[in-house]
Amino acid sequence: MTSTLETQPSPAVAAGPPVREVGVAVIGSGFAGLCMGIALKRRGDDDFVLLERADDVGGTWRDNTYPGAACDVQSNLYSFSFAPNPDWGRSYSEQPEIQAYLQRIADRFDVRRHCVFGAEVTAARWDDEARRWLLSTAAGEFRARVLVSAAGALADPTYPDIPGLDSFAGTVMHSARWDSSHELAGEKVAVIGTGASAIQIVPAIQPVVDTITIYQRTPAWVVPRTDHPVKPWMRRLYRVVPGLQKAIRGALYLLREFLVIGMAKKRRFLEPVGKLAKRHLETQVRDPKLRRALTPDYTIGCKRILISNDYFPAVAAPNAELVTAGIAEVRPHSIVSTDGVERPTDTIVLATGFHVTDLPIAEKIRGRDGRSLAEVWADGMVTNRSAAVAGFPNMFLLVGPNVGVGHTSMVYMIESQVAYVDDALQTMDAEALEVLETTREAQEAYRSMIAEKSQGTVWLGGGCASWYLDQHGHNTTLWPDFTFRFRKLTRKLDRENYVGVPVRAPASTPEVAA
Repeated sequence: MTSTLETQPSPAVAAGPPVREVGVAVIGSGFAGLCMGIALKRRGDDDFVLLERADDVGGTWRDNTYPGAACDVQSNLYSFSFAPNPDWGRSYSEQPEIQAYLQRIADRFDVRRHCVFGAEVTAARWDDEARRWLLSTAAGEFRARVLVSAAGALADPTYPDIPGLDSFAGTVMHSARWDSSHELAGEKVAVIGTGASAIQIVPAIQPVVDTITIYQRTPAWVVPRTDHPVKPWMRRLYRVVPGLQKAIRGALYLLREFLVIGMAKKRRFLEPVGKLAKRHLETQVRDPKLRRALTPDYTIGCKRILISNDYFPAVAAPNAELVTAGIAEVRPHSIVSTDGVERPTDTIVLATGFHVTDLPIAEKIRGRDGRSLAEVWADGMVTNRSAAVAGFPNMFLLVGPNVGVGHTSMVYMIESQVAYVDDALQTMDAEALEVLETTREAQEAYRSMIAEKSQGTVWLGGGCASWYLDQHGHNTTLWPDFTFRFRKLTRKLDRENYVGVPVRAPASTPEVAA
């Protein structure tokens, strides 16, 4: 058989839109992306873009609009140190207020005009000859001197592999992709998962649904949530005496750092926290059988410690059922657990977390040898200072490996990382470098340091399997020490661990070390 396509003249190809040249391309516009953009703006650098796949800034706080969504770190600490908000409505902010804060920040620091919305990055490739990053996005092509990935670890939902889930005739939605137009009142709802999102969703929807079934694989340690409205007079005081809010922020930071002693140094210091969680459970759940099912068998802190005053009462409500058996299959109108019980279901809520140790953005970024970051990380995520990877010149990561924290504000870590990356960019300018790349020796030394610090921590020895650890059982998510030590480590670029190529030097020019 012959094809007529082979004999037809090729149609003329219309010229595509021009490639946009930028100095710095930042992927994402959540806390990390905005912070990077602000750092550039503050020193007079306007040659950058924030490539955002959605239609607004905000990152995880834009995407997670499920009922009850709120932060589990106090408002005065979960905000930029350079942009305190005296008008927080509660001691722990809810999602709409945090999103509004980020929108104001984007406008106040004139970063929004640098955002390219609807620009999901589909590919990013290093061109060694041009010494530039070539980015393909849904909004066109970009060529950048430097690439900063601020895509974040809580950006791409994880969907469970449950037999029959695709056959379900009702509504299925992930907590990070909530459908606010769907009415849950009077429905039989199943919530799969009992992590940080689930313990907020369950009490928010339990009063309005007909029945709610919570499918639990592993119970979580839950402590009381000391949340309260911020009095109007206190907000006025914050405005008149800004130093007061700064002092409260500092006190909250120090208080939370004490948890590191128990998590990473001496586990016995977690015992008071464990007793608090047990007392909280005993007080709120009177049924001994239900209480046993909700009691974890691992050391507190091994998984993220959750805070809630209304999760346990919601699970103990007459219209709620906690299922500890696994899910055997999903049918068009029901869920069947491994104990053979079939439960009618109208809506399934997947509170099943995110891709954290297998970041999807890593599949899209290709370095000097053509391999993707995901391929390079096949045996575990490895970096220098959680920010740079050998073989990926002029590329930096924000909220990447070993930056996560299980006890304090992620914003503190983001500001630390941005200072490091910004110093790297200033070093490139000061030394007239066109290329800056970390060494394999530096990242191996950093990996060894992380592994050494992780030994003896509650995350490795607490008796649980958590999303903090990768498939090899290595801690590639959390910073295993006090966060002020991370800040000290990233305050300045470790120039001795980088090599560079001067501007306009031939491609064969030997790289220069510090």
